[in-house]
Amino acid sequence: MSTHFIILVLILFGFTYVFRSHIEMVKRFKIWTYKEGERPLVHNGPMKNIYAIEGQFIAEIESRKSPFKAQDPNEAHVLFLPVSVGHIVKYIYMPITTYDRDRLVRIFTDYIKVVSHKYPFWNRTNGADHFMLSCHDWAPDISMKDPQLYKNLIKVLCNANSSEGFHPNRDVTLPEIKVPPQGFSGERRFIQPPENRTILAFFAGGGHGNIRKILLHHWKDKDEEVQVHKYLPDGQDYNELMGKSKYCLCPSGFEVASPRVVESFYAGCVPVIISDSYVLPFSDVLDWREFSVKIAPEKMTEIKRILKGIPEKEYRKMQKRVVKLRRHFELNRPARPFDILHMVLHSIWLRRLNTILL
Repeated sequence: MSTHFIILVLILFGFTYVFRSHIEMVKRFKIWTYKEGERPLVHNGPMKNIYAIEGQFIAEIESRKSPFKAQDPNEAHVLFLPVSVGHIVKYIYMPITTYDRDRLVRIFTDYIKVVSHKYPFWNRTNGADHFMLSCHDWAPDISMKDPQLYKNLIKVLCNANSSEGFHPNRDVTLPEIKVPPQGFSGERRFIQPPENRTILAFFAGGGHGNIRKILLHHWKDKDEEVQVHKYLPDGQDYNELMGKSKYCLCPSGFEVASPRVVESFYAGCVPVIISDSYVLPFSDVLDWREFSVKIAPEKMTEIKRILKGIPEKEYRKMQKRVVKLRRHFELNRPARPFDILHMVLHSIWLRRLNTILL
């Protein structure tokens, strides 16, 4: 792969955006997907609900029309292991009777052994030019029995927890996006301009994990400005309330990722990240300080004070940037330049490029 191109760095609304690199990726980047394996565990994945981006990505990359599809593995910059952790859990584990990961680990490891024995590609780099992708919470555990085998593999994960083996210089954060069973419809009709956003902060969701439990304990149904609900009252609409909120609270659940981060961009509200060790999506090219607020979990009792302390002028700047950046979190099929699937591909492209330049 030729690396002699000019990376034009643009300063856009105060954050650094590698525009030229993205354009070069669309022109040059080629991915070979291994053909081995049978559906539904391989070449297929969840297409709806919170793990949807896993199946959407697999379907996009395996589409005959994908411009990234290599015709020959020798021309590929990276090779994709199209094993779906989401579908392994669905078809092998459901209904859940055990949380033991042995079967998951064995299926994934056996797939690597098959392709590494059949082809020379894995062995020539010890997996450094290969990637896997999953949005399921269990995905980081595939390497638990044989970390040496997986040490160079690029892991593209929703559960991007830097305290649990996720390495930002090697791995890629996959945004968690909840695709409704009926697909996206008219949610954006609820988006309001800043002057019509009467709710300071909003969250609605179950008490999954310690961070959410603490949030609900301190704020559930206790404040008109910081509206925190476990279940919405009858007659209230989730998307409408997000569209009327200045800030959308995005606390981690059982794992670090939350679909509310992407939902914030759809609703045009500034995301408030409440998490430990979460590596935010596309943070190699987007400066999240310019369009989000980070609140440490131990400061959740101070949410109202912190958010009210942000000057209105600064809030409006952040909100404007959220609206501008929304296209990077939109799911399109087929994928379009700068949308969520292209941004994920660009993150993989940068990891591979960095490896080559090193």
